[in-house]
Amino acid sequence: MKLFVVLACAIVALAVLPRPAVADDHLTLIGGSFPTAFYEVLADVAQQAGFFREEHLDVDVQYAGNPAVAIQALAGGKGDVASGNINGILQGYARGVRMTAVLSRSPSFLDVTAVLDSSPIRTLADFKGKTLGVRTVGQPTEIYTGQLLAGAGLKKGEYAFAPIGSGAQAIEALTTGKVDGAAFPYPELKTYENSAHIRFRYFFDPILKDIPDDGFIASPATIAAKGDQLARFCRAIVKASILIRVNPQLAARYFVQGSGMKVTDDAVATEARLLSISQDLLPAHDLTNPRIGEMPVRGIEVLAKYMVDQGLTPQRIPASDLVTDRFIAFANDFDRKAFIARAKAMK
Repeated sequence: MKLFVVLACAIVALAVLPRPAVADDHLTLIGGSFPTAFYEVLADVAQQAGFFREEHLDVDVQYAGNPAVAIQALAGGKGDVASGNINGILQGYARGVRMTAVLSRSPSFLDVTAVLDSSPIRTLADFKGKTLGVRTVGQPTEIYTGQLLAGAGLKKGEYAFAPIGSGAQAIEALTTGKVDGAAFPYPELKTYENSAHIRFRYFFDPILKDIPDDGFIASPATIAAKGDQLARFCRAIVKASILIRVNPQLAARYFVQGSGMKVTDDAVATEARLLSISQDLLPAHDLTNPRIGEMPVRGIEVLAKYMVDQGLTPQRIPASDLVTDRFIAFANDFDRKAFIARAKAMK
């Protein structure tokens, strides 16, 4: 009887402990940019905070350098989920590569037009005769900005685009007046604000601004075969987004650790400042939203039509082929009030 009691207690103790990850719980995440990129903060925080482990996941994070390469890697069976954007899915679709976004990384459209806060440009009409910087010639941001300016009555030829690269080169072009503004991804401009201590005035597309076009992507085959793992992955990411929202200082340290940067007070302070000024770029900016991470089908329908109308993709693709809300309810199914209190207290 004593032996039976001991064994029974041991079984109960094992039952309440977190179970270790097993082979079926493994996921390979392919980052669509590079380890220190703002875009990848959610996965780094989820990993370092232990949220993947809480969901019984063993997540291997790799990096592809850009979203197109990440999607190609998924198509080649080299990963389970990738960070990328709707534009990348659409371009792949035209080549026979089918991918679906399962969770948003941002609540808004990421390509914007901006000027320095000190610029005399106050309205879109003021861009007449002006030059806008882009990373390289032929960027999709040129099309989005062109349509935005067309809405203000400007025609092609009444403004110009010029390549200014990125990072320090782009900042120099903007701050020395080589260009009058920029057509860039919103998160990248936020990093410039943070690193160069400058401020931008933003012009958002009135049609696209509230349509999330960036997220975590998986193939239909992976969604079918690893739906349970993807659901738990999404919940870990939602928790990470809430932690970033309510405890940016800790989230910054996790990001520095996860990205491989040297952990210093200055590095953590820099990242914390970036997270603080970029909350509107992160999924949990609205803590009252019961469906954090959702990419609304109706909005994606609008975006898909826009892409066709502007010649960015050759065919109209149903939004249901581009995004799924299958995992959103599960991803948000936890005691949010209790988790927010926990996240605020984490050190």
